This record gives sequence, structure tokens and C-alpha cells, in this order.
Amino acid sequence: MKIASTLFGALTLAGGAACAQPAIVYDMGGKFDKSFNEAAYQGAERWKKESGKPYLDFEIANEAQREQALRRMAERGANPVIGIGFSQGSSIEKVAKDFPKQQFAIIDSVVKLPNVESIVFKEQEGSFLVGMMAALASKTGKVGFIGGMDIPLIRRFQCGYEQGAKYANPKVEVSSAMTGTTSAAWNDPTRGGELAKAQFARGVDVVFAAAGGTGVGVYQAAKDAGRLAIGVDSNQNHIHPGTMLTSMVKRVDVAVFNAAKKVNPGVTVLGLKEGGVDYAMDTHNAALVPAAMKAKVDAAKADIIAGKIKVVDYMADNACK
Repeated sequence: MKIASTLFGALTLAGGAACAQPAIVYDMGGKFDKSFNEAAYQGAERWKKESGKPYLDFEIANEAQREQALRRMAERGANPVIGIGFSQGSSIEKVAKDFPKQQFAIIDSVVKLPNVESIVFKEQEGSFLVGMMAALASKTGKVGFIGGMDIPLIRRFQCGYEQGAKYANPKVEVSSAMTGTTSAAWNDPTRGGELAKAQFARGVDVVFAAAGGTGVGVYQAAKDAGRLAIGVDSNQNHIHPGTMLTSMVKRVDVAVFNAAKKVNPGVTVLGLKEGGVDYAMDTHNAALVPAAMKAKVDAAKADIIAGKIKVVDYMADNACK
């Protein structure tokens, strides 16, 4: 049983007897954003395939729907209820308090309640690796970063990227821009393309977009200009083969799959060591990544896992500020 694309549909289709099945509430941008939300969707689909059971899901159209959707899911007996994105944190907290016998999970935020699992990632570690790749691939010595909504979480991506780029080339220049300060920044490919073109005009030849659906515009601009782009969250190498250097993979799919199977209340942190973040290699980008580049990046990855390289966290270490 799947919830329709409006909250009214959620109320009508989810009516009847209580249903002990997972529920996913996506954030702005929708479950087919080719990035963050879509990774969550893939995790839910994997759970459905392996369990043989249905799940509920809902794509919010505006910020006011977050708490409403989560509450309707809980009222219909969905268990667990999984909120996708940091913006759902406060709503999860309110609803989880009201339904203490049900379990909840939140991606990218921390809610300290006994029936909530908070799943967060070490985005700085994966971003460090793709920052290295950007600097090693750059012919101009200038690389770029384009974020979505200007929030500390996206600054964490930016900070890790800058550290990796400078680790690979201490003289590299890093240009950065954010798309906006509201949730609309996650789904504005036109603005993403404009920001990318502005960076290209300043000599940037590799750009990393951590911007949800906005990144689609960045990747198109890179293709049009013959520059390289780096995807985020999902493996986006296939979007424009030949100009997608790699993608910083954030395993939201694994987090959702695991939470759908069993919620473990508390904070779960996923980094390189846990397989929660990484860089993507496949047939679409193999020709862009020479063996020497891959060897350097893999060596740094091993050193990060071993603790020999410490990637500072923007949200904890007051770095890159």
C-alpha cells in the first residue's frame, strides 16, 4: 500500500486497520531527485524486495506538511516512521513524543528520545576523497564547490572537500557558492547551472555539487562547458558519462534499509570505516580516473580509516570558518 502524492491521499489510502509496516517521509525535492531522497527511496525499495512486504511513503510539497505527514503515518500504525533530512528533526521529535510505543528514525539529524534512531554521516570524509580527485584532475589548479541550502551540514561537505583538495595540491584554489537559504535551494537546477558557469568563467575546471536536485543543473553546465563535475549522495556518474569525474556516495539507501528492518535507538554514525560514505567508481568514469589517481585516493582512504589522517568536521571542530 503506497501513499498518494498529496496529504489528502495519505489520509484516504492509509485508512482502515493499523499497519505495522515502515513509512518513509521524503523531504523537499522529492524521491526522484537523483540524489539524497532517491537514495532513501532505493533503500526502501530494497527492503520491499527482500522482505516481500509493502511500505508507505510520502513526498512533501511544502514545509508545513512535514509534521502532518509524520503524524498521519504514526496514527495509522506505521512502524518505524523514517524522516529523510535534517529538516524533519523537530517534527520527528514532536511526533515521537506523542507515540512512545512506536519507533522512529531520522536521517541527518539527532533526536534524543528512547524510541528514535538518529542516523548521521561523516560527510567530511567522503568529501575529502573527492576533493583530492578534483585537485588531481584539475588542469588549472582551480576547483569549485556548489552547495544547496546554506546550512552547517552542507558546510561540512564543503570543508571536507577543501581539505582533500589542499591535501592533494596545497596550492589549489577553491571557489565556493551556496544556492540559497531556504528549502527551495535543493531543487533549483537553473540557479545551479548559473553558479557553475560563474565559477567556470573564473578558471574552475572541476566542480562538486552538494545540492540535491539543484546539482542536475551544475552537471549539465559542466557537460556543456567541457568541464568535470562531481555528484553527491547517490552514484550520479551515469548522468553525463565523460564529464562526471566521480560521486561522493552517501549511503542513505543502506541507512533506510537497516532502519526499516530494525530501529536501534540512539545515534548511529556512518563514515568511511562503516561504509557509510565513499567515492564512486564504475564504467561511466573509469576513463577519467587514472590508476595513479585512484592509488593516491585509496591510500588516503586507508589512512583516514586508520586514524592517520584526521579530517576535521565543520560542525564539531570549528574548521573552515
